[in-house]
Amino acid sequence: MNIMVVGGGGREHAIIKKLKENKDIKNIYALPGNGGISFDATCVDIKTSEIEKIVDFAVANNIDYAVVAPDDPLVLGCVDRLAEKGIPAFGPDAKAAIIEGSKVFSKNLMQKYNIPTAGYAVFDNAENAIAYVKQENTYPVVVKADGLALGKGVIIAENEIDTVDAINSIMQDKIFGASGNNIVIEEFLTGPEVSVLCFTDGKTLKPMVSSMDHKRALDGDNGLNTGGMGTISPNPYYTKSIADECMQTVFIPTIKAMETEGRLFKGCLYFGLMLTPNGVKVIEYNCRFGDPETQVVLPLLKSDLLSIMQSCTDGTLDKTDVEFHDGATACVVMASGGYPQKYPTGIEMFGMVQGNVENATVYHAGTKLENGKLFTAGGRVLGVTAQADTLQNAVAKAYKAVAKITFEGAHCRTDIGGKALSAKVERNG
Repeated sequence: MNIMVVGGGGREHAIIKKLKENKDIKNIYALPGNGGISFDATCVDIKTSEIEKIVDFAVANNIDYAVVAPDDPLVLGCVDRLAEKGIPAFGPDAKAAIIEGSKVFSKNLMQKYNIPTAGYAVFDNAENAIAYVKQENTYPVVVKADGLALGKGVIIAENEIDTVDAINSIMQDKIFGASGNNIVIEEFLTGPEVSVLCFTDGKTLKPMVSSMDHKRALDGDNGLNTGGMGTISPNPYYTKSIADECMQTVFIPTIKAMETEGRLFKGCLYFGLMLTPNGVKVIEYNCRFGDPETQVVLPLLKSDLLSIMQSCTDGTLDKTDVEFHDGATACVVMASGGYPQKYPTGIEMFGMVQGNVENATVYHAGTKLENGKLFTAGGRVLGVTAQADTLQNAVAKAYKAVAKITFEGAHCRTDIGGKALSAKVERNG
């Protein structure tokens, strides 16, 4: 089979490495891919937003199956266009991808179908939004841009001044472009966060093993919000009873709601959850695999990824096994100096053989390969992932591998998995 994976980050690298375990796959093409992915697939210089070029490449290269991984091409209708050419693909069509493409849509969907989420209000102009927050006078508060914003369109504002600044920067200054034409102002929730990715064919839903992301740039959950500085799996807060609650109150109701709305969702539906004192609440939906959650979830997948993906596309997920290994995984993100703000690129990297290190898997996010040498090419550069019998051992192995990789200005958090490990101690103690 000839497989095409759209995307060029750590998530796509994890997908490609897992797909490679299937011996029926002859060629894997990554559009555009990156330096590390080039060791595992043929990289093609086509951007994820260039939908017609993606489709033309798929037709010209006899692609048997496509995996559209990032949010942008999904929302832009890449799966729809491939389907028109008779090429099956993993991922939702544009009508279903709106569940991530518009936060206003997803919040209204949850309200309409009684899916538990934070209280909210929607605004299309800054003046009314500011009047609302002053009247409510409850802080902190969460301000979200309606559309896609590279995972960064959420601002937690601690007081009135910060909230007004957030509203103005999103709606007036357009820091996220047209994504900020509408905003959602949301109740601030507290509790442990859990990410659960689910395979679904629109009728059947099968959750993957849970994970915990670390969004803040610095240790102790301090610093600026990022795309994610590391992950662990499974998430110790996500107990069997909570998983059962989520299936009944969140997961099944969501896919049924989408079907009722005429937006049958096929692909990976990501649930960002918060375990509040008042029960499980949905923070957000994503219409695709999370990044860097994928880098800890897929290594634990025992079943064949391609078979599962194809069953989601053709509606036979109920007849397909989705099994995971025991044990745990930890992923530590190595980032460029200055990330998530301004950072340099083009810095040579050392300590890897063919983009990898011993006893760990290195998923490349922002790298390029030139003359056999690897250089940085983004903010989040690498996701160093280790698998072990326990989370403690997985974390230790991941950091041991991180210590072998060097590039100027590299920084990472030193406490990935710390909160999860202490949670386990409390529960077992």
